Amino acid sequence: MSDRLTRRRFGQGAFGAAAVAAGSLVAVWPGRRARAAADSKTLRFIAQSDLRVLDPIWTTAYITRNHGYMVFDTLFAIDSKFKPHPQMVGEFDVSADKLNYTFALRDGLKFHDGQPVRGADCIASIKRWMARDALGQTMATAIADMQGGDDKKFSIHLKEPFSLLIDGLAKVSSLAPFIMPERLAKTDPFTQVTEMVGSGPFKFVKEEFQPGNKAVYVKNTDYVPRSEPSDWASGGKVVKVDRVEWLVVPDAATKTAAMQSGEDDWWENPPADLWPVLAANAEIDLPASDPVRPMGCLRMNWLYPPFNNVKMRQAVLMVASQPDFMTAFVGDKANWDVCASYFTCGGPMANNAGAAVLNGPRDYDAARKLVKEAGYNGEKIVVLDATDQPLIHAEALVASDEMKKLGLNVELVAADWGTVVTRRASKKPPAEGGWNMFETGWVGADLLDPSTNVMLRANGDKAWFGWPSDDQLEALRTQWLKAQDLEERQGIAAKIQQRAVEVVPYIPTGQYLAKTALRKNVKGFAPAPALFMWNIEKT
Repeated sequence: MSDRLTRRRFGQGAFGAAAVAAGSLVAVWPGRRARAAADSKTLRFIAQSDLRVLDPIWTTAYITRNHGYMVFDTLFAIDSKFKPHPQMVGEFDVSADKLNYTFALRDGLKFHDGQPVRGADCIASIKRWMARDALGQTMATAIADMQGGDDKKFSIHLKEPFSLLIDGLAKVSSLAPFIMPERLAKTDPFTQVTEMVGSGPFKFVKEEFQPGNKAVYVKNTDYVPRSEPSDWASGGKVVKVDRVEWLVVPDAATKTAAMQSGEDDWWENPPADLWPVLAANAEIDLPASDPVRPMGCLRMNWLYPPFNNVKMRQAVLMVASQPDFMTAFVGDKANWDVCASYFTCGGPMANNAGAAVLNGPRDYDAARKLVKEAGYNGEKIVVLDATDQPLIHAEALVASDEMKKLGLNVELVAADWGTVVTRRASKKPPAEGGWNMFETGWVGADLLDPSTNVMLRANGDKAWFGWPSDDQLEALRTQWLKAQDLEERQGIAAKIQQRAVEVVPYIPTGQYLAKTALRKNVKGFAPAPALFMWNIEKT
């Protein structure tokens, strides 16, 4: 990539030195290795990052979402065909006019503190989720009333039909509508819950929680799985290990050595540079972690200069090169795709409206003209760089290079992902602990359509981090939600994409292959949009 960020230069960052070191392997402790091999009931898992935030309703961060699935359960869940099924719910009924929903929880549900799950817990949890989730916020506008008491029944009554109500309660990824005890669910949605009491298949061991080092979960022996086969988040969640340790290991070479030796069992997200090293070990599998390729994204802050000016956002879009981002991240073209759509390519809403801006030749001259028209005066652009996340680190380096070529004053702020997750929630000015740009990635399920794509919401202060505000995008989203058939929704999706190209709520950086690494004695892994540890066993 002449005059662009090269793989060699990227390799000199957080992961390149580790890849070299991995060839000779870092020493491991023989005693711990022998203990790991002998212990078939403890799963040792190298997590993608430090678990800084425990509340899966407060943040969309996938590390917290995955933690949520360990501790909590959901009322409904979708399968691999995106069909919703009852999960905590046993029976439900919908009135003929589609305005009244009544639900009864299945028998045997109780929280980790021994208390039964009640209708009141479900109502409080739904309300808290609706305050934070993009689809939930829309669902809330259609609800007239919700009722639930001390028994296992609850009901939802609508002002008008809302066809995605069950789909919302079954949402598989961020934010998934996890059910908490009422006393926790009544916490302000913008304040973090720190007490982890759910009704899910694992219990969080707070006494062993060591931020920056380890999180521990044990089997919930009181959990009663459903009888149906497991499929994504739906069906029977059968726990086959007694204990799961989530380990925080900053150094990629140490992770590689631990996987090679069998000291650890599973590495969530090894970087592409290390796939050949791991694949060379006959005891390690490297399956795709998600059947739908995820998408990388750049997010800009609309609250402060310079990206409060649409021309500055358009200028960055004009020079953002998906091949550059993806080559820096996963290398070989077989591992990535250009996706000139704001919706997951291959999904029903993907379209080519305005595609030339996304995948045509990069135009620095036109971009510099926009920068001049915007009146940019050298304001510092604070770019958050999570160096412990391969995708985000690559995106930060490439975006920084591209903006510097436009003559922009870029400050790259290196941190771990847990720090970025906290800082991106700040609305303070960039010079006071805020930010101008951060990078992220989303599983394909989260970007399939306007109901799940949180980054296309443009409702100002209520929007996702970056807080875009655009009445036209919001109106089109409402039209899409009320549309009656696929053809009508696809037409509206094209209009949404065209508007997104004009106002730039975010910049897609390409779809990529994601892999996970497991020792071959770890059985039961199923690729999915989220990380599920039920049905996993060590043989």
